Amino acid sequence: MINKHTCKNGVRIVFEHIPTVRSVAIGVWIHTGSRHENEKNNGISHFLEHMFFKGTTTRSAREIAESFDSIGGQVNAFTSKEYTCYYAKVLDEHAEYALEVLSDMFFNSTFVDEELQKEKNVVYEEIKMYEDTPDDIVHDLLTKATYETHPLGYPILGTEGTLATFTGDTLRQYMKERYTPENVVVSIAGNVNESFMKTVEDYFGSYEGTTKREQIHSPIFHPNKVSRKKETEQAHLCLGYKGLNVGDDKVYSLIVLNNVLGGSMSSRLFQEVREQRGLAYSVFSYHSSYEDSGMMTIYAGTGNQQLETLYETIQQTLDKLKDTGITEKELANSKEQLKGSLMLSLESTNSRMSRNGKNEMLLGTHRSLDEMIESINSVTKEDVDDLIHQTFTEEFAVSLISPTGELPKALAYK
Repeated sequence: MINKHTCKNGVRIVFEHIPTVRSVAIGVWIHTGSRHENEKNNGISHFLEHMFFKGTTTRSAREIAESFDSIGGQVNAFTSKEYTCYYAKVLDEHAEYALEVLSDMFFNSTFVDEELQKEKNVVYEEIKMYEDTPDDIVHDLLTKATYETHPLGYPILGTEGTLATFTGDTLRQYMKERYTPENVVVSIAGNVNESFMKTVEDYFGSYEGTTKREQIHSPIFHPNKVSRKKETEQAHLCLGYKGLNVGDDKVYSLIVLNNVLGGSMSSRLFQEVREQRGLAYSVFSYHSSYEDSGMMTIYAGTGNQQLETLYETIQQTLDKLKDTGITEKELANSKEQLKGSLMLSLESTNSRMSRNGKNEMLLGTHRSLDEMIESINSVTKEDVDDLIHQTFTEEFAVSLISPTGELPKALAYK
């Protein structure tokens, strides 16, 4: 059972007691990411995440790392388009200590100039490393093509130009604007009792801040086609289709559709592109859901001389899917696979903490395992077939990174 408590200052605490484990996962979630940035400060959410590990008023960067190593725990963080999370997983006996260290990082990070410069160099290298992985960059290229100047099209890492402008003051100002109590969720899952929620409130329930009522603009889906010439061994191709937002009633039908299309080893794309034709080592599809929008993406990488054949094969696979829909066997297998993945993920305290934190932040509701399984079971072939036509009969966006930068001929003339 998931318990929820809202502190007087607006911080929300979600708690799930799991008595059958000896670990506890604690996550501090902040409703801010690259979507909440602008052209001048793009990348600040991610850089701030890095700087939280670089020292507080009472701990050096090394001491923060040693805090968790010394108790056999794990600590990490990540930034996405719409949220940032700092989290730790420790033995249950060290739960309060881990919470204290996380709160120290949250409230007392110093952002001293020396550490700022060192960490800027680290993120510069992260950006360069990203540039060296075209199978990653091509996805960012797709969001840029699709959302154009909308913040959802910004890269999470930012750019070397924006990164150079960040100072301790700009980080503190951004925290003042975005790290406000109403934007914070603390999620706990593991072997601690409900009294731990009071401990969390002692750390996070009294700080002050006022959230500005921001005007979030929904993005327009642009079916742009962009390519980049780069010295690579493969051509990396992404196709993007308009998807669903995170709270859409059809989201379970879309999960089933994605699983049948390219979300598993038995999926149509994997079987046709890789197993039958040997055109790609990596081919898959996935869906990205945001608060007010979403995108279905198909990715594959192949030798540049096979790009035309690869694209034709993907389109043939989609055409067949539109013509005949999914089979009853695919529907049944996909449902069982999804239910299995869902239940296996619940064996991890980290997974439960993440699921609860995201649900609270983006939806404000929590569904039981039985409710989610019922939603999966209730998906019909007609539901999925309708969604196939809704999704794949519309114009789509394309991104390509290849040695020539030339789009497949069938796309070049569209």
